[in-house]
Amino acid sequence: MTSSKNTDDKPNKFYIISVSILTFIIPAIGFMADHFVTETALSFNLFSKWFIFSAVGLRLFLAGLKQVKDPAFTAKQIFHLDSPDSFPILRELGFANICFGLVGIVSLFRPEWRAVSAFASGLYYGIAGIQHGLKKISGINEKFALWTDLLIFGLLLVYFVITL
Repeated sequence: MTSSKNTDDKPNKFYIISVSILTFIIPAIGFMADHFVTETALSFNLFSKWFIFSAVGLRLFLAGLKQVKDPAFTAKQIFHLDSPDSFPILRELGFANICFGLVGIVSLFRPEWRAVSAFASGLYYGIAGIQHGLKKISGINEKFALWTDLLIFGLLLVYFVITL
């Protein structure tokens, strides 16, 4: 695989905005809407319901669809790889992301699935974040992936430990 040396790395606005919406905005809106509609007390558990649904479920499911349909996007925008040799691997990553995402989506309706989603997806986000951090980060998009992966890992770890 050939790595691109793009020194004036430009942020991919679509990627950063979509990840921000899925990781921060939708969970906050769901949390507050659920609180006001059902009059459920504001709690970490209520926030986690929406965080796992969106930051894990929707984010990984949509990322998986994108990776299966267009592996070049992940190759070029996140990992700065120019070689199409990486595309079959990125498609397989997409299949895994679809599966992890579906567990997170279903957890909105099946609360007992949240701990499973937090455990498996938390490990996934944590290991992915560590992998990003261990190598020289090649641009703003990868740096954004690193920090959001580690943030999601941290919140999922707290949720999993609390629900043991």
